[in-house]
Amino acid sequence: MLTTEFLEIANAICPERAAVIQDGRALSYEQLYDRVKRLAGVLAAQGVQQGDTLALLQVNTPQCLEVYFAAATLGAIYVPLNFRARPSELEYMINQSDAKLVLAGERYVTMVDALRPQLSNVTHYIALDGPAPGWHDYGAWVGGASADDAPWLEVPEEATTILMFTAGTTGFPKGVMLHHNSFASYVLSNVAPADPDEEERNLLTVPLYHIAGMQAVMAAIYGGRTLVMQRQFEPGEWMALVAKEKTSRAMMVPTMLKQILDHADFGAHDLSSLKVITYGAAPMPIEVISRALNLLPDVQFINAFGQTETAATITTLSPEDHHIPPGLPEAERVLRLKRLSSVGKPLDDVEMRVVDEAGHDCGPNQTGEIIARGPRIMAGYWKDAEKTKATKRDGWIYTGDLGHYDDDGYYFLNGRASDMIIRAGENIAPEEVERVLATHPAVDECAVFGVPDVTWGETVAAAVVLKKGQQPTADELGDWCRKDLASFKKPERVLFLAELPRNPLGKVLRRELRAICTEPAGA
Repeated sequence: MLTTEFLEIANAICPERAAVIQDGRALSYEQLYDRVKRLAGVLAAQGVQQGDTLALLQVNTPQCLEVYFAAATLGAIYVPLNFRARPSELEYMINQSDAKLVLAGERYVTMVDALRPQLSNVTHYIALDGPAPGWHDYGAWVGGASADDAPWLEVPEEATTILMFTAGTTGFPKGVMLHHNSFASYVLSNVAPADPDEEERNLLTVPLYHIAGMQAVMAAIYGGRTLVMQRQFEPGEWMALVAKEKTSRAMMVPTMLKQILDHADFGAHDLSSLKVITYGAAPMPIEVISRALNLLPDVQFINAFGQTETAATITTLSPEDHHIPPGLPEAERVLRLKRLSSVGKPLDDVEMRVVDEAGHDCGPNQTGEIIARGPRIMAGYWKDAEKTKATKRDGWIYTGDLGHYDDDGYYFLNGRASDMIIRAGENIAPEEVERVLATHPAVDECAVFGVPDVTWGETVAAAVVLKKGQQPTADELGDWCRKDLASFKKPERVLFLAELPRNPLGKVLRRELRAICTEPAGA
């Protein structure tokens, strides 16, 4: 199934329903469909053909949806760019993707203009927010076109529809090729189609250059839901939008949820319309999800785990798994609390395994690399056969995530393979140490990483954000970890920081923490 059919179906079933709301202005499904067709006609007239790439640089706006679906209508490839990227990164992504068109919001026009001499393939520049010198005017393009001009093309389901660059923490990002069926296989299996009698509003906060944001869009459009779009996350505005628009669903990363719970105005907004919160993209601290369950008792929580290379969610921890009713036997209560730190079980159409370095299957509770197979995994990395071969083997995606599964089939993440600390030949997963360190009553947040050591090769270091008024020593934190971990796993260096460096989706940037520790321990 083509993703363009999601919009066609929703338009046929509920044309007058709001598809997108931003700044109090609504765009109905009928209006969105019409604008998509108009834009597709203009793009075709400008020479855009099947397989061409279109790069977009913009915060979350309805234009992102229009450009994607118009490109998909033509069989072209949509390239959402990270609007927080540095100019050199943007130059790389635009050139690497062979972008024929660049569409940019007002705040990015000057930056793109400075890059023009280095952009080798771009033939048209389109300004999304009004006229700009040397740019086509997006509004004039769409407003002056006819939906009848959109061509009808046969586009295969296996055609690449999105080229999404990973948010890689080192080096330049990799372009992940996702086809129409990458999204259709998930949506058709997990989302109810549009219903003329049932309305639901989703608050979209996750950026649309991230796979979680695009998955949320696909699910919402197919389901005939209303997307309430926040340009960029801000916790106060997020709560105000829930209250004003009566949104029932939201997707976020753990740091967003923590900021909401910690906000001074939490409790001042009516959040009673919220029914489901899906979270993912980074590990969820037990303390945060436990607080959320207590403070938002009427909300169903879902932990969704996936990555760009899998196009969408591959495991979920269900609302039932988040339910810990009073009166449970102690052993069952402890087990359920432990499972809150898992990413749940694979979806029905996904196969998952844990393998060692030789590719042999690991047993329950044995740490190895998580690999996955299913109908929606990526086609490969754009113009990089070597990395594709290393990551996609015999139909399996090697995720780079270390993890294990328990006796009941729940999967737990133990860190990234590249983050593994090797001390005197002993492998130490950072998340294993973090889970223990985070239970210290003085610790608000922490991140563990390896630092060079002339004697041991690497030793364990920890960056710690303390709770207000707390002042533990590094030795105290090390002793705390030794209670539950082998002595070689305890942090031997501790950095006390005001906050942890993170990427826009909340993942800790361990490379920046390593850079702070420039001198090898023991030198």
